[in-house]
Amino acid sequence: MGIFSFLTGRSTPASDRATSSASPAPGAPEATAAPASAYPEMPAAWDFGALHSTPPTTPPDGVDVGPSDPAAEAEITPKVVAALSTIFDPEIPVNIYELGLIYGVRVDAQARVAVTMTLTSPACPSAQQLPSEARWKVKAVPGVADAHVEVVWEPPWTKDRMSDAAKLSLGLW
Repeated sequence: MGIFSFLTGRSTPASDRATSSASPAPGAPEATAAPASAYPEMPAAWDFGALHSTPPTTPPDGVDVGPSDPAAEAEITPKVVAALSTIFDPEIPVNIYELGLIYGVRVDAQARVAVTMTLTSPACPSAQQLPSEARWKVKAVPGVADAHVEVVWEPPWTKDRMSDAAKLSLGLW
């Protein structure tokens, strides 16, 4: 069985194994991996072509939140804010709402929620975890049909966006 055969479900034929274990001659070029098309049984989830394609016009999760509905917003937004307030930045002991990372919450007539948020910096180590956790917590709010979280970088986050309670708990007063 080849060293990476677990990725494709194929085993390396015995004749290839005998030659593949030999080390290349000095100065010889390294062997390159076969293109994905060489493995037709590769799972569809491994769509390497998506790395080069243009981004979709709708959110990747398929949620297309419509225009704001004032009645739905009045009912659902406080629950969404409460859910977002349970998410804490792992490096800062303050929730993301009090940190000022949430820029906006929009609810449409079908109770689909769009959350616009940022991170403390583009190099934030929680860049994958925080938006994902926000989406799942918002989706779990009673009355919410679906949710989409968009991370934006404009305007950039600053300490001025923090609530007074967050500043006080971090000793920034």
